[in-house]
Amino acid sequence: MKILISTDIEGVAGVVAPEQVRPGNNEYEKARHWMTQEANAAIAGAFAAGATEVFVNDSHAMFRNLIASNIDNRATLITGKPRLYSMMSGLEFGVDGIALVGHHSRAQGKGVLAHTINSFAFARINVNGIDVGEPSLYGLLAGEKGVPIIFGSGDQYLASENQDYFPYAVWVQTKFAMGHTSAASKTIDASCALIQEGMQHAVHQLRQGKNKPFTIEGPYVCTIQASSPSLADAFCLLPGTSRLDGVQLQFTQNSIENVIRTINVFSTMSAALR
Repeated sequence: MKILISTDIEGVAGVVAPEQVRPGNNEYEKARHWMTQEANAAIAGAFAAGATEVFVNDSHAMFRNLIASNIDNRATLITGKPRLYSMMSGLEFGVDGIALVGHHSRAQGKGVLAHTINSFAFARINVNGIDVGEPSLYGLLAGEKGVPIIFGSGDQYLASENQDYFPYAVWVQTKFAMGHTSAASKTIDASCALIQEGMQHAVHQLRQGKNKPFTIEGPYVCTIQASSPSLADAFCLLPGTSRLDGVQLQFTQNSIENVIRTINVFSTMSAALR
């Protein structure tokens, strides 16, 4: 049984501030160590439950955060960008289930450092009437490939926003969000112990056939609220995109994969306006 672990940083225990998630300072260096520890806890839990192969996908920012020399030797690390499936890279290897470690609330959500894909570019993303965050959007991509989400760790809003989409997933709360940049957090050791135990349970459930892929019927109409009119101007340069108002735009695709590829093109375009 093959397991993919998608690791982000905003949901990691102890992480509450923008400095902790941006390279170039000591706070980030500490946070990426904690991120690596939580990834290793998930790896250990997966193997303890009978996984035969584990892929760990670095899914934050430039996708070069996990400390390769500290990752459990039994796992395969996926790092660097660009790549086709982005936060779900590893789907190419025929995985059976996916875990979301260190993930977070959607843009305009109440969780710690809540955002969706790019906090500078996007204020809101909606697909077929569903306001999506990274877990639900990329969970739809996984579902399109026939793979279920089996586990998630982060603050309490990660679970509350996504448990209806992944009803059999195991959720681990690493901290209690008290605001966008504040939380009552578990220690790293306590968080890792819960993640390892939760992952072990999640893989056991997967082996029993309890998890189902999350899917919705296409075609897929994606509505994006850009963070500014100038960003909406730029995004609407892409053919097939229509402007709804000063900051909202819309496009339609025949697959979730193409929805995400389009969104990631917008994200790359936004760098020109920073």
